[in-house]
Amino acid sequence: MLSTFATAETDAHRICSAGSAWLERFGDDLLLSYQNEAARDIVLGGLDGWVMEQAWKPRRVFGKFIPMQNAERIAPELLEGETGLPLDTVVRESGVHYGLDFAAGYSAGLFLDQRANRALVRQTGVRRLLNTFAYTCSFSVVAALAGAETVSIDLSKKSIDRGRANFALNQIDPQPHQFIADDVLDVLPRLARRGETFDAIILDPPTFSRGNQGRRFQVEQNFEELLALALDVATPRARLLLSTNCTRLARRELERIGRFALKLRRRAGEFHAEPALPDFPPQTGAQTLWLTLK
Repeated sequence: MLSTFATAETDAHRICSAGSAWLERFGDDLLLSYQNEAARDIVLGGLDGWVMEQAWKPRRVFGKFIPMQNAERIAPELLEGETGLPLDTVVRESGVHYGLDFAAGYSAGLFLDQRANRALVRQTGVRRLLNTFAYTCSFSVVAALAGAETVSIDLSKKSIDRGRANFALNQIDPQPHQFIADDVLDVLPRLARRGETFDAIILDPPTFSRGNQGRRFQVEQNFEELLALALDVATPRARLLLSTNCTRLARRELERIGRFALKLRRRAGEFHAEPALPDFPPQTGAQTLWLTLK
C-alpha cells in the first residue's frame, strides 16, 4: 500500500513510501529508492495518481536500488523523463541551496532525513562547528549562514570540493572556513594537540569505510573511539550530533555509546532527539541523537 506524507516548506522532501521503497522530491526531479522490484512497482503504480493530486509533473524520475552490500551500490538510473538533460541541479531547503548530481555516485548530495538537525544547528547560535565525515558539507553551510566558523573533514576530495561549491551557491565567504580532505581519525588528534575546540560537532560516519593506509572503519566497533576523540576538542556545553544509518544501531545503542565515551573522558552530558519529520515514517532514515555536554 502506498502511504503519502505531509511535507515541509522545501522542494526537497520525501513524498511517499511503500514498505521497502520510497519516493523523494528533489526540485523538479523525483528519486525512487527501492530494496526490491515489487515495492518499486507499487510506488511507480501510484505515481500518476499522486501527480494528478499535486497538479505538478516531475521533469524526471530516477531509480536507486538499495543493495544489501555497500560494494553493490551504483548511481541512480533514469526511469522516466527526458534524456540528455544535465544530471546536476540545485534544490532549496528552508531558503538554503544545495547542489545535487545524480551521476556523482550512490547519493545525489543531500540527506533529507537530517533536515531537522540542520535546522537546529542554524537556530542555536553555534560559534565553531566541526563537521566530520562532512560529505557535501550541508551542516557546515547552515552553521556558516548563522555566523559560525566551520571545519569540514572528509576523506574524499571530491566531496569536499562539492562542499565548497555549496558555500558558493549560498554566497558564503569561504575565508573563515576550513575544508580538509583527510581521514577524520587522523585529523581529530591533530586538532586536539593544537588546542582547537568547537561548540558543535557533527558525527555522522558511514557504516563502513577505509581511511588512510587502508585502515578499516566499522561504525559498530569504532563509533566509541570516534566520539572519544571528538570529546577531546569539545568545549563545555558543546552539542554533539551522534548519527548512523547502520540498522543494527538503534537510538538506545547510540546513547549507550555516548555514555561509555563520556565515562572514558570523565565528562558529563545529557541526550535528546529532535521530533520526527512529517515526511518520514517511524523507524526510517538515520538514527540520530544529540549529546549536550555539562
